[in-house]
Amino acid sequence: MIRPRTGDFLCSESELEVMVEDIRAFKRRGARGVAFGVLTKEGRVDVERTKVLVDEALPMEVCFHRAFDMTRDADEALRDVLSIGGVSRILTSGHIGTTAPSSITTLKSLCTDLSTLTADQPFPTTILPGSGVNPDTVGPLLRELLDVGVREVHLSGGSWLDSKMVHRREGFGMGIGGEGEWGVWTTDETKVRQVRVIADTMWFEKEL
Repeated sequence: MIRPRTGDFLCSESELEVMVEDIRAFKRRGARGVAFGVLTKEGRVDVERTKVLVDEALPMEVCFHRAFDMTRDADEALRDVLSIGGVSRILTSGHIGTTAPSSITTLKSLCTDLSTLTADQPFPTTILPGSGVNPDTVGPLLRELLDVGVREVHLSGGSWLDSKMVHRREGFGMGIGGEGEWGVWTTDETKVRQVRVIADTMWFEKEL
């Protein structure tokens, strides 16, 4: 992911330069793709700055990440991303909710609109549902979205593991807050494999 800092997705010129240099570094090392997102202060996709990044990234794959969900209007954002060209996929929870399973209706609408808008393209942009995807939710999610062309899902597969530190200074922390102050974020291989098996099975059955 190409992101120069935490916080919002309104980037300065110096931050844009950092993102360009990061993209070049990934490209030199043979990365298959990169993910980024830049917005205007009014809450639209920053088409001009995003195009600079996309042009730098090509021929790598480009994912416009969940900055998409922070835009003021999903349909407007979709058309803005498509106007740039070269974006392989859009990572989104569905815009109206914080998780993909809670935003199935909007995800369906986005996929349908995308299919119509990119019908004449040989390599059309796709929707990548993400957030809240786990072994319990991926099945119901895909049952609703397979018919509108979804063939990928995104997940962290992670959870907080409690720190093994015995000595924990009261009133001091690492500036993260919550479980992250004395925890370790770890990807659970079992969860990822479970999601993979469920998704592969459903995609295979869909193709039969």
